[in-house]
Amino acid sequence: MLQEITKNEGTTKRPPIVVVMGHVDHGKSTLLDYVRKSHIVEGETGGITQHIGAYETTHESEGVKQRITFIDTPGHEAFTKMRSRGATVADIAILVVAANDGVKAQTKEAIDTILATGIPFVVAINKIDLEGANEDRVKQELSEYGVFVEGYGGDVTSAPISAKTGSGVDELLSLVLLLADMADLKGDASKMAEGVVVESHLDKRSGASATIIITDGTISKPCCLLSGGEIASLRGMQTSAGEEVREANFSSPLLTTGWSAPPPVGATFQCYSLKREAEVARDEMVTNIKTGKVAEDERAVMVIVIKADVAGTLEAIVNKLTALDNEKLRVKIVGSGLGPVSENDIRMAGCGENKALVLAFNVGVDRVARDLSDSLSVEIHEFDIIYKLLEFVDERFLRSIPTEMVEEVQGKARVLRIFSATRAKQVLGGSVLEGVLNKGARLRVMRNEHEIGRGKIVELQEQKIAVPKVEAGNQFGAMIESTIPLAERDIIECVVDVER
Repeated sequence: MLQEITKNEGTTKRPPIVVVMGHVDHGKSTLLDYVRKSHIVEGETGGITQHIGAYETTHESEGVKQRITFIDTPGHEAFTKMRSRGATVADIAILVVAANDGVKAQTKEAIDTILATGIPFVVAINKIDLEGANEDRVKQELSEYGVFVEGYGGDVTSAPISAKTGSGVDELLSLVLLLADMADLKGDASKMAEGVVVESHLDKRSGASATIIITDGTISKPCCLLSGGEIASLRGMQTSAGEEVREANFSSPLLTTGWSAPPPVGATFQCYSLKREAEVARDEMVTNIKTGKVAEDERAVMVIVIKADVAGTLEAIVNKLTALDNEKLRVKIVGSGLGPVSENDIRMAGCGENKALVLAFNVGVDRVARDLSDSLSVEIHEFDIIYKLLEFVDERFLRSIPTEMVEEVQGKARVLRIFSATRAKQVLGGSVLEGVLNKGARLRVMRNEHEIGRGKIVELQEQKIAVPKVEAGNQFGAMIESTIPLAERDIIECVVDVER
């Protein structure tokens, strides 16, 4: 039930927005599953949360029922920005750590995000019912990363729980509400709503939709929302329980429909009574972006078209792909969007000299698009688990990196004496400083740390005996083929070409 607030009351206490963070498979979704008394985990491919979810529930503490809004964030490392966004929206964080596994990669990242945002948080030490669970070890590991729980030199509260059985969950929620009371969260139900878009979708039947969280104020239909240049003349507004409502206030998560296009994930929104007001506000936000010429990029290019089911996942994939760029190869995303792979996507992928890979995540491929991909020789790869897509891209990326031949120094020697010299050949003595000098090898002649010429070892002797090589620490005599006159104390470097 939505909290009933008379709109002329002004600021009043509002429910907390709580983000649940932690390492993949440490039980974040299982915890929310228990709290909500539903089964969201079973619906996730591979048991991993793929999207940010926002859910509302109530908890009874000391005989009083209070609302709590939860944000569930994906644990996979590709969703870094989505987790950071969840923490930014939230008032309080729950850091979930598995008692049998301890602090892991995304645990550390979650700690950094929580500490950076400065929001209060509680540690939920999960899976205490499993073999190998060690609550004290978890607390000790947390202290190594700047989280000092009570009893370990700090004042961060912790709660041992089993999200699977529900043991300790009520105590955890009571701690959350205690933190909310201490934070003195306020909202003004009399003002027009504002908040954040946490997810957006594009569906053939319902069109563009967005999951939003109201951070302040009230939405009352009929009205319009403006976010990231997109406007919604609200057609539908559903609570996390699937109930259609006409009004909602602060801290409420809602699924909204009627958008002109999916708004950007993470963008703020503002509510307006009239569409014209939203349009005027949008026009005021528009700015001219001036672009300057940049130097031509001579790196090899891996061209990609990406289609996904929801904007948050699309954003995570794009961020991961662009992070692959290096000095030899860049990723060029020529097309991206929500919904199934279309004929236009295939034409875009096949129009260039370097055909694009088409990656489809949790979406289908239109029949016409599939037929056209065969005729244009465009590859389509479909995935329903994020890390499978990323593993595939990593492998293709490595295969696409062009190799180049570079010189590598195999040995280095100092010239000690010049015995004789002609126009093209010189006989000298020296000492090998490091590595090995090989007969027939190419040389770089270095003087005062600068290359002054090139040459070749024609003959090589050690203790007046012809040898194929001389190793570090030994003196040698050599005939060098070079047009550059060498001098005592010059450095000669034996070089070979290697593929990198």
